[in-house]
Amino acid sequence: MIEEKDYRTTMMTHILYIKEKVDNCENHLEKLNGRVRANEKAISRIVSIGSTLAFMFTAVMSYLGFKN
Repeated sequence: MIEEKDYRTTMMTHILYIKEKVDNCENHLEKLNGRVRANEKAISRIVSIGSTLAFMFTAVMSYLGFKN
C-alpha cells in the first residue's frame, strides 16, 4: 500500500513537471509565432513595393519603346 502511494506521488510529481515544461514551451512558441508573423508582414510589404516599382518601370520602358 505504501509503495503504491509513493509510486503515485512520484508519478504525479513527474506529470506536473512535464506539464510545466510543456506550458513553458507553448508560451515560448507563441512569442516566436508573433515574431514570425511580424516578419512575414514586413516581407510581404517589401515584395509588394518591389512589384509595384517593377510594374511601373516596365510600363514606362514599354511606353518609350512603342513611342519610337
